[in-house]
Amino acid sequence: MEESINRGEYQPNLAKQSSLRLGGSFKSTLSGRSTPRNSPSFRRLNSGRTPRKEGRSSVGGALWFRSNRLLLWLLLITLWAYLGFFVQSRWAHSDKKEEFSGYGTGPRNTNSDAEQIQRRDLLASNKSLSANNDTDADIAGISKTINVALAKNDNDVPSHRKTSSKNRSKGRRSSKGKSRGKLKPTTEIKNTDIEEQEPEIPTTNSTYGLLVGPFGPMEDRILEWSPEKRSGTCNRKEDFARLVWSRRFILIFHELSMTGAPLSMMELATELLSCGATVSAVMLSRKGGLMSELARRRIKVLEDKADLSFKTAMKADLVIAGSAVCASWIEQYIEHFPAGASQVAWWIMENRREYFDRSKDVLHRVKMLVFLSESQSKQWQKWCEEESIKLRSHPEIVPLSVNDELAFVAGIPSTLNTPSFSTEKMVEKKQLLRESVRKEMGLTDNDMLVISLSSINPGKGQLLLLESVSSVLEQGQSPGDKKMKEVSNIKEGLSSLARKHRIRKLLPLMKNGKVASNSISSNSLSRRKQVLPNDKGTIQQSLKLLIGSVRSKSNKADYVKSLLSFLEQHPNTSTSIFWTPATTRVASLYSAADVYVINSQGLGETFGRVTIEAMAFGLPVLGTDAGGTQEIVEHNVTGLLHPVGHPGNLVLAQNLWFLLKNQSARKQMGVVGRKKVQKMYLKQQMYKNFVEVIARCMRTK
Repeated sequence: MEESINRGEYQPNLAKQSSLRLGGSFKSTLSGRSTPRNSPSFRRLNSGRTPRKEGRSSVGGALWFRSNRLLLWLLLITLWAYLGFFVQSRWAHSDKKEEFSGYGTGPRNTNSDAEQIQRRDLLASNKSLSANNDTDADIAGISKTINVALAKNDNDVPSHRKTSSKNRSKGRRSSKGKSRGKLKPTTEIKNTDIEEQEPEIPTTNSTYGLLVGPFGPMEDRILEWSPEKRSGTCNRKEDFARLVWSRRFILIFHELSMTGAPLSMMELATELLSCGATVSAVMLSRKGGLMSELARRRIKVLEDKADLSFKTAMKADLVIAGSAVCASWIEQYIEHFPAGASQVAWWIMENRREYFDRSKDVLHRVKMLVFLSESQSKQWQKWCEEESIKLRSHPEIVPLSVNDELAFVAGIPSTLNTPSFSTEKMVEKKQLLRESVRKEMGLTDNDMLVISLSSINPGKGQLLLLESVSSVLEQGQSPGDKKMKEVSNIKEGLSSLARKHRIRKLLPLMKNGKVASNSISSNSLSRRKQVLPNDKGTIQQSLKLLIGSVRSKSNKADYVKSLLSFLEQHPNTSTSIFWTPATTRVASLYSAADVYVINSQGLGETFGRVTIEAMAFGLPVLGTDAGGTQEIVEHNVTGLLHPVGHPGNLVLAQNLWFLLKNQSARKQMGVVGRKKVQKMYLKQQMYKNFVEVIARCMRTK
């Protein structure tokens, strides 16, 4: 009973203490006194504190708001202004509502969009690969992979993705070591495709030749340097650097193939960025494989080629278009912004009438035309006179140059040289690279490797080159062949241009001087088809030809098939033929080669970027006597020239045989050509010529 009473007393006490704690008053508990719940003092004490506290907070908040009303209004105005600037900026730089509606859409999706576009191109090319494989199944003696690979730049993306997805489903162990980045998968796809195709190509192919390369990994291993290590190479003391510093440029690419114009524009963008300029690139076509290289060099690519590019160009200090194909974009841009024509420099890199016809309506509207060679400039001005087109200013001539990477590997002083990578050390590494590549290709010291690196189409003349090489090889093996009897007849039909290229003019370059003056005759040709006898006294064939660029987007499929058909009919020639994929890593090919051939037809090569690159590596050049080639190659000094078309086949064959027999003349021409490149065709010379263009066309501050 007492325990229950005690419990009853204990519970009210707990209630009182809890009520006191909840009321927030600790005074009574601390003093040891307890106030009855119904007493006036308890009600006054507990009813007055909490309301008084709430009243103070509400009154204090109102007072604080009144006293800081100005600060709040300033904060709201700041937020509103920031939102307005953000909306205006997003609206000015995007024409897509879905991009406008979110934060960070543009920067976050720049690389992913580029990658998705490239993957779509790869998927489309894979479909064409399957179609071409089905249609070319009736061609005997060669695998379908080789046939299509020569005509298309295909990457087997679906199969690669399928394999990757299976590996990921099995667990992390199967995907060990694979990169998950945005750019690295593209590289892995390309390397995987090449490795998958090589086993299907027989080691000894008696039908079409052998597919080799690319040798990028070998370059990195031997040179102990790769383009990824490239840093800024701008010479801040030059006028070019001072002009472009903190300026904004828009560069218009007509495509992304690994050919002269896109490569030159990419290197110009790289140099501008290195010199402190802001560069944006517009791609009229995603055709080609340079997107990953642009991303690696951190060149910003605009997402479209219409309104966004026009708005960006309006704010730029100078717009540089890199091809005659850019005519449509220039015309639309001038329609949107007529005053912008005064800030357009049009760097035209083509020299055919069809390109003039598609651009003639816009030529007189831009500030300045820029050409690559004197012959190209004269030809275009002649066409303008025929069409009564008056240009706004006199055209400028800016020849191309050998980029820093190739000059560096060739052993020519460049901005990439360091104490660890001096020119002397690079010459030694280049020789080691030459030996390794030739060993990989199965070549010996007695083999003279002739290379021709360009897109495969009629304008480049690869079929005519094959005919010349075939006549050299087959006539040498069979002196009584019917073709030998045709030499004298062909000689009678040669033009005066062809006759001036007789081999006897090369006698001063020879140390032994044992070639007779009538070396152009058929009898001497038959005696000069093979190299010196080997140790056993037998004659060994030594002429080898490497043709690029397989899988280039600029290749013409029908023309490629004509080359393959020719090799099928000449099996003795096909055993001496190599093919190599399109690539930007060409230093290994130049290092392994002995002679370079540029056999451009029609009006000839506009300039010939590959010509000066080959000369930088000490190679003599055999080229057509037309276009920019005749301005670069000095006949009998840095190389040998021959006429365009079929009349030039015989002369080209004779030139090949002369260099085949005379290694001393070959080396002498290479040395002189290399010196000419160092004097006229390095990067600093090109950008020195570009200063006048920029000064006359760029918007003044």
